[in-house]
Amino acid sequence: MATRQLLAELSRSFAQTAPWNVEVESMGGVDAARQVRDGKTIDVVVLASNVMEKLEHEGWILPGTRSDIARSGVAIAVRSGVPPPAIASEEDVKQAVLAAGKISYSTGPSGDHLKRLFERWNIAELIADRTVEAKPGIPVGQLVARGDADLGFQQLSEFLDVDGIDIVGALPADIQTITVFTAGVSTRSAHPDGARAFVAYVISPETQAAKQQLGMEAAG
Repeated sequence: MATRQLLAELSRSFAQTAPWNVEVESMGGVDAARQVRDGKTIDVVVLASNVMEKLEHEGWILPGTRSDIARSGVAIAVRSGVPPPAIASEEDVKQAVLAAGKISYSTGPSGDHLKRLFERWNIAELIADRTVEAKPGIPVGQLVARGDADLGFQQLSEFLDVDGIDIVGALPADIQTITVFTAGVSTRSAHPDGARAFVAYVISPETQAAKQQLGMEAAG
């Protein structure tokens, strides 16, 4: 889901000069990996780098086709109009979590990172009944916007197109986590030449501006 806007934009620009059209289907990473492992006919797979490495090892990604396309950090959001908490330091973020009525995060890499932080801060049990894990494919920003969560954590790119929220900022550098998203050609691809061409395009320098505009940065 974190790459859905980026891939939609790049697929349109790719189709302007290439003899292939790209149809992008976005979903939570858990569901995407399951579909790959179920043998669905897919040309290009884009997931977190560690998942892509596993999929290649299992025989679902053509060897030598994996390429890192973008890096993304975790940001914090509140409902529009709500005074933003201080987040300049690790202690600030911890106190913001403790003060929030409901805290939301995703089932993806950013959510896993938050749960590790809660354990490190020894507050996991204390806030257990106040945490809301967004279901796969449901943006955390939507939960924040409709008041189901007071403080949301997710990839910055996933907050950018959500109405009704204010992005407070990125996690402080000392507790930030960067997810590297990787593309690869599926061994079930019906159009391997087009798939290889698309992967080559999304890692090319000409796509860097789109990545920056959508809250990500080039992986190279």
